[in-house]
Amino acid sequence: MNWFAIINFLLIAGAIQGFIFNIVTFLVKKKFGMVILFLNLTVLFISLNNLQAWLIDNGYSSGYFYIRHMLIPWHMLIIPVFYSFLVNYLDVQNKIRTYLRLTIGLFAFELLFRSALILYVQHYLGENEVTIIAKYTAIEEILNALFSLFIFLKALHLVFRKEEIYHQILHFDDIKWIKLFLGLGSAVFLLWIVAIIGINITGNSAVRLPMRLAISILLYWIGYQGLFRYTIVQDRILLRKSLIANQYKDIAVKRAIPDRSDFVNDKHDKAFGTIENTLVIEQKFLDPLMSMERLAEEVAMSTSHLSKLINHYSGQNFSDYINELRVNQAKKLLSDKDFSKYTIVSIGLECGFNSKSTFYTAFKKFTNQTPSDFRNQHS
Repeated sequence: MNWFAIINFLLIAGAIQGFIFNIVTFLVKKKFGMVILFLNLTVLFISLNNLQAWLIDNGYSSGYFYIRHMLIPWHMLIIPVFYSFLVNYLDVQNKIRTYLRLTIGLFAFELLFRSALILYVQHYLGENEVTIIAKYTAIEEILNALFSLFIFLKALHLVFRKEEIYHQILHFDDIKWIKLFLGLGSAVFLLWIVAIIGINITGNSAVRLPMRLAISILLYWIGYQGLFRYTIVQDRILLRKSLIANQYKDIAVKRAIPDRSDFVNDKHDKAFGTIENTLVIEQKFLDPLMSMERLAEEVAMSTSHLSKLINHYSGQNFSDYINELRVNQAKKLLSDKDFSKYTIVSIGLECGFNSKSTFYTAFKKFTNQTPSDFRNQHS
């Protein structure tokens, strides 16, 4: 099995996929904000870097000396542009320096310096004297790797040490996917270091292939994941504003008054009213972290007493009781034409569910329909 050929094929396929991603995103997205812009630039620079590497590795080269040696350092732009995406996604662009101007300046300097070096070799040393260009290329890659590592460490510090400055976004996204990316990205940097050492020892460019493949897979994934997550976050922010403005609070289930008993009495009627007021009127059911222990603390009663109240007055356990409130909220939003532009997932998450799967499972349980079928039926 020719692994070199397989990886080369994956590189060019990934590059084409990246270009398609850029085109589709540009055509589909009506609003092209800074987050989407930097996300697309990240994918674009990966694609251009892989395309250039693929052309070189497969022997496609120009007859012109200048063009043949004019390697554009697309790789040095990837991490800084991703960092700019991250800063804008976390909405801390006014608090954190993105190093974009420095990156653009270094990129322009490298292009000019390489151009001058190529022309110097071509006109003064002769086209056979290319060793100096190769040495410069090696030094340039080491410097770019160090610069990229510096920006990457800034990203790690922002995500893992600066939660206080982006706490607002945590109401809409737990950013675990970003933390996973940064963890895997550390492994990619190790592959890059190994590749740099390997190419200088062996002179064989094939040592770069694992690093190129790894960073391609990882960053193409972050491209699609970032676009998906950003769409949901934006929908949830707008949804929350609409929920506050419209005060969707009439979602409590109308139940038959339970028969009076030793437990069902005026005192407990009032206690259950406090529970419903806390969950419904104060909209605490929208909090995905709301648990029976937390609610018991909110209403100042024991969890066992709270559980008995909910079981007797609603005929359900706590989980079904709060999930039915969330499903009723979701039903209102899914059947309201004013909310038709929002994704079903963002509606489920904003109604208090902590994942798409739990939302779909609960919705099917209480309505015998999927959220998609319900929306289509009421559209």
